[in-house]
Amino acid sequence: MPREHRPSKSVRVLLAEDPGMTRGALALQLGMEPDIEVVARVGRGDEIVDRALVARPDVALLDIELPGRSGLDAAAELRDEVPDCRVLILTPFARPGALRRAREAGAAGFLVKDGPVEELAEAVRKVLRGETVVDPALAAAARAAEPNPLTAPEREALSATADGATVADLAARLRLPEPAVRDLLASAAGKTGARDRREAARAARRRGWL
Repeated sequence: MPREHRPSKSVRVLLAEDPGMTRGALALQLGMEPDIEVVARVGRGDEIVDRALVARPDVALLDIELPGRSGLDAAAELRDEVPDCRVLILTPFARPGALRRAREAGAAGFLVKDGPVEELAEAVRKVLRGETVVDPALAAAARAAEPNPLTAPEREALSATADGATVADLAARLRLPEPAVRDLLASAAGKTGARDRREAARAARRRGWL
């Protein structure tokens, strides 16, 4: 049987997905597309930029929720560090607030993960052509959603809290004194209607604010 012809210039894709079994299956499915090559796979958000600097992908597919760092935060850094790489954010839930944040981070697409791989592959091709791809239901919901009331430092503090960081860890990461970090967390808790910082982090994620 003759070997399938593969175009000489494939779309180079970085895949950031958790857990590993899902990542492997998705990489295998995308790799079956004749014009797509998965050149890097990562399971943590804090590994994305370093791997992208080495692999130089054309498109990065980023799970919105990853250990170490969210896909949204990584997307914002990719925009600065690897500006030629287009970003598609993948989410398991339709969260309008996250769509707004994805746009702010420079993402070219925002899709719900339960769609067929053929649609995802076509989305990869579209963003590479300079198009923007957004799930229609998410776009409609985003127009009706309340704005994100959290400031950037509050979002960063809550994101780190969700990963298990202590106040001391947050103070070192944000380069702020611990009392200032506690004030940030208290303010964020008030805006989410939560009783403590961990509950605030969960509430903010549900609303797509992180």
